Amino acid sequence: MHFKLIIALVEDTKTDAVMDAARSAGATGATVINHARGEGLKRSKTFFGLTLETQRDMLLFLVEEHMSRSILETIATVGEFDEKPGTGIAFQIDVEDAVGVRQQIRNLTEAVEDQI
Repeated sequence: MHFKLIIALVEDTKTDAVMDAARSAGATGATVINHARGEGLKRSKTFFGLTLETQRDMLLFLVEEHMSRSILETIATVGEFDEKPGTGIAFQIDVEDAVGVRQQIRNLTEAVEDQI
């Protein structure tokens, strides 16, 4: 079984909704890293020298490759990435190998066979 890693940077107010949507689309879990910072096309606004920026969370999903695109699109829809600038970004990368996922493989085998 081959995996992809989906990395999503989302507004902290949308973390739970994105995680629930990803799980409903086939993700078996996630790792959340709180208080990530980033900068897009436009710099963050400042007010009397203090930067006004929204808190972000980094969500890491290790997903089966056949399900990855659907999960990625679901994350983008729920996170409203294309509707509002600066709301977040998600991308996927290939995973060469993974250990500690035996339980997920058992659960995913049937779901993936249905899709193929």
